[in-house]
Amino acid sequence: MATDAVLGGRTALVERHVPDTARAAVIFLHGGRAEDHSASRPWHLAALRMRPLLRAVAGSVPLHHVLLADVRYRHRGWNDGAAADDARRALDQLEARLGPVPVVLVGHSMGGRVALSIAGHPAVRGVLGLAPWLPPGEPAGHLDGTRLMVLHGADDRITSPDDSARYVLAARAAGSPAGMVLLDDTDHAMLRRLPTWHTLASAAVADLLRGRPTPGGLVATATAPDAPGILRR
Repeated sequence: MATDAVLGGRTALVERHVPDTARAAVIFLHGGRAEDHSASRPWHLAALRMRPLLRAVAGSVPLHHVLLADVRYRHRGWNDGAAADDARRALDQLEARLGPVPVVLVGHSMGGRVALSIAGHPAVRGVLGLAPWLPPGEPAGHLDGTRLMVLHGADDRITSPDDSARYVLAARAAGSPAGMVLLDDTDHAMLRRLPTWHTLASAAVADLLRGRPTPGGLVATATAPDAPGILRR
């Protein structure tokens, strides 16, 4: 059963696995909508989509000292960054609960944008973005030194692989050891080629926790045709 960490009467961090001694944490951030002020609920599809991923990642990390948790948004939408405020509150609650521990953020779609927007937080060691929503002009300057891996389906029509490639280039220019893998024959929902999504995500999280550098290659896409190295699966 999930345990909620509460700070100031508000809950943003929902703990899914709590070891006896937590030395690191992986926090999952599900997707949402650009604008929607209705309440976010754990039975919404965007939240449910992350449960199998969490279980897959749990099999690749040392659970005896890694805490696994979700972020509970107040509303279903990004809402001009309100979802990111919820995620920052979750990090504050985690620190109040455990003290300063390194954190890896795993975000899908809107959750990827949320994760990257708060990646400058001192607790964040790395970010895994899964089909992230990264509109042109999304800031990346705060990622200096923060490791980033992006996985994006080549057939995604909800969020743009080209936007992800642009963002990874911007993150590299800012000093982030960032990489990206483009997955053929799959799209935004991560259902097609589900085992591949889970395998690559689990390996990425394990490497980010260990502090290993992200792969150096960047996908060549329409907006980055001359990028060095192509990682395509």
